[in-house]
Amino acid sequence: MAKEYDLVILGGGTGGYVAAIRASQLGLSVAVVEKGKLGGTCLHAGCIPSKALLRSAEVYSTTLRSEDFGVIAKDVALDFTKVQERKRKITDQLYKGVQHLMKQGKIDVYEGLGRILGPSIFSPMPGTISVEMNNGDENEMLIPKNVIIATGSRPRTLQGLEADGAYVMTSDEALEMESLPNSIIIVGGGVIGIEWASMLNDFGLEVTVLEYADRILPTEDKEVSKEMQRLMKKKGVKIVTGAKVLPETIDKGNGVSIQAEHKGEQKSFHADKLLVSVGRQANIEGIGLENTEIMVDKGFITTNEFFQTKESHIYAIGDVIGGLQLAHVASHEGIVAVEHMANENPLPIDYSLVSKCVYSNPEVASVGYTEDEAKDKGYKVKTGKFSFRAIGKALVFGESDGFVKLVVDEESDDLLGVHMIGPHVTDMISEAGLARVLDATPWEVAHTIHPHPTLSEAIGEAALAVDGKAIHG
Repeated sequence: MAKEYDLVILGGGTGGYVAAIRASQLGLSVAVVEKGKLGGTCLHAGCIPSKALLRSAEVYSTTLRSEDFGVIAKDVALDFTKVQERKRKITDQLYKGVQHLMKQGKIDVYEGLGRILGPSIFSPMPGTISVEMNNGDENEMLIPKNVIIATGSRPRTLQGLEADGAYVMTSDEALEMESLPNSIIIVGGGVIGIEWASMLNDFGLEVTVLEYADRILPTEDKEVSKEMQRLMKKKGVKIVTGAKVLPETIDKGNGVSIQAEHKGEQKSFHADKLLVSVGRQANIEGIGLENTEIMVDKGFITTNEFFQTKESHIYAIGDVIGGLQLAHVASHEGIVAVEHMANENPLPIDYSLVSKCVYSNPEVASVGYTEDEAKDKGYKVKTGKFSFRAIGKALVFGESDGFVKLVVDEESDDLLGVHMIGPHVTDMISEAGLARVLDATPWEVAHTIHPHPTLSEAIGEAALAVDGKAIHG
């Protein structure tokens, strides 16, 4: 028997389950269809497990240099089995939390593969959902007034460099490694590639990064990219930019060898394993888009500013629509979509106000425009920059590399962007995000009294530095 709902959500990842909770709060009857586990990529194969591994790598690396802090730790060793056990314990705890939230919100969860049907006896419009149940039971038919597609994404691969379970991996396979190799080649120096490079270097691996662009972290401010490359090389990571990997040259057997074009020459690279980290692609196959008028552009679903597709009662959010493929973005897109269908008149998302983070060692965080982006948009800019080397708390931590940089409109004095690289900056960026939301000026940021000693003093000093008034610089 078909069941009716106000909203059915395809995908129970961060965007999907947050949308379900908001819809429940607004009194809508809601169902979530998830073929895997609630929490999706972020909880089970992305944000949370990778950050658990990064934390273990940070602790191991810090312990190896504990004598710098006057602490003598003998026979320091890494038990990677326990590292993975800790990761799984964290994800399991959070998974149970999401399951509890679904029960608390009286949200029905269907474990199976959902597919959008075209007009039928159930509805004159496309949107009825047929669920192929994981347990082998008969298909469930769900008749919603509205649908949200939140099916997420998966690691993009390169032809000839598909994951093989032995030598070539994506981040999905890397997260499940039972033991660590001695060396690795990482194809791609974007956010995920640099996080893995940092983590595996801290675990003691020999790491080589091959990046096609002329710099790593190409979407970050150029000064941040340059500093990250310097610090990665200082740690022993080999970084080759402007490298065009040639998949057809791969040779497996005694580890993996591959060639890349670099500065007009063909160079060979060898390691025990190879990790492909070249972005992510939307999960749009097999969900019934062909039964609708929904438009797809360059592999991503097209929506308006409230995330409606060409079928106005069917919305799409998160990685499946491209843009900023971040968990916190998917969550807010889900909230806006739900509030729009419930006539709550939400504001469209201004993506220039979204904070972005790289959880490497050192960390990177940013919000707003880079210096180049601001200039390209016609702004006449001035900048302020302040190094963590002059911040007492950073010296206390033993992590004083990096800086905070502000990009400011010279005419209006509006804050256009904030860019950070250094210790714990992913926990500091929200102050800059709030400053952007409130349209703050450097003067207002500088006159926010930052407690001493804290890392956040670097933000206040950088704001003063915009007009050459930094106290400690």
